[in-house]
Formats: sequence, structure tokens, C-alpha cells
Amino acid sequence: PAAQSGAGLSVGEAADVALAPVDTISFTVPPERVPAAGTFGATASVAVPPEGELQISLSDEAWVDVVQDGKAVKSAAFSRMKTCPGIRKSVRFKLAAGPATVQFSGAKKETLKVAVLTPE
Repeated sequence: PAAQSGAGLSVGEAADVALAPVDTISFTVPPERVPAAGTFGATASVAVPPEGELQISLSDEAWVDVVQDGKAVKSAAFSRMKTCPGIRKSVRFKLAAGPATVQFSGAKKETLKVAVLTPE
């Protein structure tokens, strides 16, 4: 389904996230990597399951940060895939169960396919 910036993402599902010019996005914390001028971004909320680990997969190049309790959480692992159709990279985060904010920035396109999964 389509999702606007600020929408909720569900674990175990994918969404087409509509991005906006990065300078118009109100990030919870500044992105770890400063986005280039003219790029796009968005924020989304997600409910972290009790297991506390999420994998966020993106269709195109973009930076992803996860914020929980007002602080950016460092990624636990990532992979880049140039040969897998539909997935450009996946990033894993170890989190506490409960609400979190996902921030996308530095995208060169105005849409981004995003899947939020629990790692296998």
C-alpha cells in the first residue's frame, strides 16, 4: 500500500513510501548522514515486536535511521544488493519492544519501496 511521510509501517509488510524534499521533513533527530541538497526523505512510525530486532529493506539507495526514546539507534548489520531485483539494501536494528520512528533521507527519487521484517 501507499504511505505518506509520518504514516505507520507494519512489521511483516511492505509499503510504497511517498517522499518529500528532505529540507521539508521534520526529523526526530538529525540524520546520521547529512542528506545532499535536492534529495528526498520521510519519517514513519513502527511498533517494534517483543523480539526487538527489525530488518528494513529498501528498493533504492537512501539512508535509514531508527529513533527510539529520542535517540538514534546504531544499525546492527547491513547488506547492499546490486543484483537483487527490488531490493537495494537491508539494514538490521536491535531495539526495545515498543514504538520507534524510522527516518529515510538522501533518496534521489520521490518514492521508496520499504519492507519491515523480523530477521530470520
